Amino acid sequence: MVECSVCRSKLVSRAYDDHKTRVTSKQRVLNVLLVVGDCMFVGLQPILVYMSKVDGKFNFSPISVNFLTEIAKVIFAIVMLLIQAKHQKVGEKPLLSVSTFVQAARNNVLLAVPALLYAINNYLKFTMQLYFNPATVKMLSNLKVLVIALLLKMVMKRRFSVIQWEALALLLIGISVNQLRSLPEGATAIGIPLATGAYICTVIFVTVPSMASVFNEYALKSQYDTSIYLQNLFLYGYGAIFNFLGILATVIYKGPDSFDILQGHSRATVFLIMNNAAQGILSSFFFKYADTILKKYSSTVATIFTGIASAALFGHAITMNFLLGISIVFISMHQFFSPLAKVKDEQQQNGSIELGNAKDAHRANDSFINMAAGANEEATHRGVTDDRTPLLPR
Repeated sequence: MVECSVCRSKLVSRAYDDHKTRVTSKQRVLNVLLVVGDCMFVGLQPILVYMSKVDGKFNFSPISVNFLTEIAKVIFAIVMLLIQAKHQKVGEKPLLSVSTFVQAARNNVLLAVPALLYAINNYLKFTMQLYFNPATVKMLSNLKVLVIALLLKMVMKRRFSVIQWEALALLLIGISVNQLRSLPEGATAIGIPLATGAYICTVIFVTVPSMASVFNEYALKSQYDTSIYLQNLFLYGYGAIFNFLGILATVIYKGPDSFDILQGHSRATVFLIMNNAAQGILSSFFFKYADTILKKYSSTVATIFTGIASAALFGHAITMNFLLGISIVFISMHQFFSPLAKVKDEQQQNGSIELGNAKDAHRANDSFINMAAGANEEATHRGVTDDRTPLLPR
């Protein structure tokens, strides 16, 4: 493990650090496409969940939707893995060999942790729809950015500048502005006062997926040399197993009739499964090739799409609080990814100390040649800057 020379995370593989230092125009285009695709799929998700409700309830088991989503992603990973293996170059280690699969499975066993957390979170997405409208659910999910930042600092030793922490605080203010007076008084759900039940679900809804995202990024980047489709096969396979265990638990609790995983499904749930699968696949590319913070900020942009679609399809009002909150969120995003907010390289600071020591030695030797060399070294160190770093992670 080494420290990433770009994002300053300490717990990444050397292969990932080499990837980050070699940026091409194609990789920048890939990052842009990831953001655009993520905005579309994440923005559609609350809308499709809302459309799948009948009389305010779900006629199907949410766990069955999550299980079918994982199966769809497993199929996609297998197909892409076969295509990748077919186009391997001569001399490369075969992807489809038993030894490669077993070794990769051992090295990527940590993916079981985010798979379990994602299984819990995907069920919570349906529960949240019982308390809030789609646009509000999308705004609440933006709270994950702050939790993710704290987890990245603790788990991956990621460093953030003061301006970036201020941007995250501004993000919370924007979310709070949008949520003012969003809970109807006196309403109840599942026997719990709405405010209490909503707050409990919100806390879990924010912390669980945040932990899943950080652990997923760590697991994918720590084994950067492993094919992403092979890693996805493990991640989605674990997810399918955990969701199937949830189905079995439902059968034990409700009886054998609940084992029909296709019961109550409609056209809306089919689109929901396809959308969730595409969203999950894009997320894995985000976590391995881009950045978790960028992933969550791109999901924030989807809030506008969700709000407009929710108003157009279901008549939900777009309030002034929503517009003000969105504006503050966009200001926060611009501030966070501004070049002025970048953390200065530690090597720049270490270089300054070394330059000071070199200057003392030059003065002691009274050597004009050595002093000139020291001046050249200082210019070289000060030339290293992150000002030209692109807004999108490399």
